[in-house]
Amino acid sequence: MTTDRPPLPPFTDATARAKVQAAEDAWNTRDPERVALAYTADSVWRNRDVFLTGRAEIVDFLRAKWERELDYALRKELWAYGDDRIAVRFQYEWRDASGAWWRSYGNELWEFDAHGLMRRREASINDVAITESERRIHGPRPAHERNVPLPLR
Repeated sequence: MTTDRPPLPPFTDATARAKVQAAEDAWNTRDPERVALAYTADSVWRNRDVFLTGRAEIVDFLRAKWERELDYALRKELWAYGDDRIAVRFQYEWRDASGAWWRSYGNELWEFDAHGLMRRREASINDVAITESERRIHGPRPAHERNVPLPLR
């Protein structure tokens, strides 16, 4: 039996925004097992040039990601939605093992099953080197910043 993961499709503006915020909150925990529970057991991903299938591969991918992308902090923003699909834009900041800081910009396409689990995720991401003084994302989003649009740069 599959456990529901609300909000469930079909999405409205309010439920799509809630789904996006829930994803942002989960990813900011940097807990691969917790994050993977939002996906179907056979979920398929494209993340940059990496193709994954299933929760076990997702967990392994996220574990390696957060070992490499230190001090990871993410912001997501709803771009568009349909009955069972959501498009988001996002930005996250992280530092590498040498101490260099990066801001990663991207877009994701999500498709959900009837239980609210994501069965497909496609992410296109570009990395831009930044200085530590250019950072603007410091940890999980505070409540007063929720629904604040992301700047283009």
